[in-house]
Amino acid sequence: MTSTQPTEATTPVLRNDFQRSIADYWDREKDPVNIRLGEVDGIYHHHYGIGDYSPAVLEVPESERDSAVIAEMHRLETAQAELLLDHLGPLTAADRVMDAGSGRGGTSFMTNARFGCQVDGVTISESQVEFANGQAAQRKVDDRVRFHFRNMLDTGFPSGSMRAIWSNETTMYVDLAPLFAEFARLLAPGARYVCITGCYNDLTGGRSRAVSQIDQHYICNIHSRSDYFRAMADHGLVPIAVTDLTAATIPYWELREKSSVATGIEQAFLTSYREGSFQYLLIVADRVAA
Repeated sequence: MTSTQPTEATTPVLRNDFQRSIADYWDREKDPVNIRLGEVDGIYHHHYGIGDYSPAVLEVPESERDSAVIAEMHRLETAQAELLLDHLGPLTAADRVMDAGSGRGGTSFMTNARFGCQVDGVTISESQVEFANGQAAQRKVDDRVRFHFRNMLDTGFPSGSMRAIWSNETTMYVDLAPLFAEFARLLAPGARYVCITGCYNDLTGGRSRAVSQIDQHYICNIHSRSDYFRAMADHGLVPIAVTDLTAATIPYWELREKSSVATGIEQAFLTSYREGSFQYLLIVADRVAA
């Protein structure tokens, strides 16, 4: 029977100066766009939203408008997470799954609530691990949902132990070849990988100015669309569905630009999405036997 506890990773969690800078950024991060939205219902996301927003939130009295906009943005972010969960496959309480880049734990808690399965979240931010494990204890699910200070490139979990893995806007922080090699090791044959990510459009000839601004803002390295499919093919991850969510995410950014939690990066997202240099994709892949 496969152990449910992680083994020791074979390398240090933080491998280089780039990863240390990312960890430092997220350890210090207390951005209202993440905190205030999470306070709406206690589900803290670290990703963006999809779907049309209700214009009514911009018409409420000024004294209540900000709270209405925040709640609507949170609804769109939760809708994005629900869409991801819709593609994880028929999971049961006996299954074990992994949240690769788990942030403050929002999608992990939603997954456990829907399927009852065991969830292991991994992140290189120790403050996120502490926060998310505290949330798990408060929710009384800490026996089923656990968060670990681990590198998604080398998790230390047993081979073939995961029935599903997802990465929600986290793959731009790592190289894809070692990432998908680790995912392929962890996933049992026939298991599912779901990715939601922003990627630059190969047809535009490289990173546009707006995409480069996003890279700089988040200290990340956005990959091309073709990079994802090439790396997946090299590691036995066969896409079964690809959905372009670009048009569906634009309303979220339009609303965020009008909100009190705007960070100044909104226009770069809107420009890159509208000009076609940046795409927001949902990729669903199955692990084929070696």
